[in-house]
Amino acid sequence: MPRMTAEERRESVIRAAMSEFARGGYHGTSTEAIARRVGVSQPYLFRLFPGKQAIFLAAANRCLEETRLLFEEACKGAASPDEANHMMAEAYLGDTDPEQLLFQMQIYVAVASAEAAGDHEFGRTIRESWLEFWDSVHLSLGADQKETTEFWAYGMLINTLLALGFPADHRVWAGFHTTKPL
Repeated sequence: MPRMTAEERRESVIRAAMSEFARGGYHGTSTEAIARRVGVSQPYLFRLFPGKQAIFLAAANRCLEETRLLFEEACKGAASPDEANHMMAEAYLGDTDPEQLLFQMQIYVAVASAEAAGDHEFGRTIRESWLEFWDSVHLSLGADQKETTEFWAYGMLINTLLALGFPADHRVWAGFHTTKPL
């Protein structure tokens, strides 16, 4: 069996970190848990990334990028911004890993925590990535501010309901216009 390259290991670390941070958040996740999940030592982990914050930032940027790309792919060929809205909503509800949605919530909490502690660079980095995501949705929706705001509001509600553990058949989901299950 061929050995993994450093880049392949780095990718494994990002994937493992997304999963671990989704469950435990930034402060509740140890680099030891990430290293264990990947099957590497902590010293090796720190040869790939300079520290826990760098791992979190790489995972957060990847999470946001993957969701942005999911939306862009979902609305290709949409005849109108309204159709793009529905296509992206369907993809978000049906094709996004719930763990990834939980990680998004953890990203927002980690930024708020870092800001409160005076670390503004951490938040700036994630805001830049999130803004690319926001802009992509905004353009897909015809650059309509109201539509974009409503789309993001629904997305945040979806993340919140998942984080709270409401099952797919619960009445709180009844107002979503989708044919795909959660």
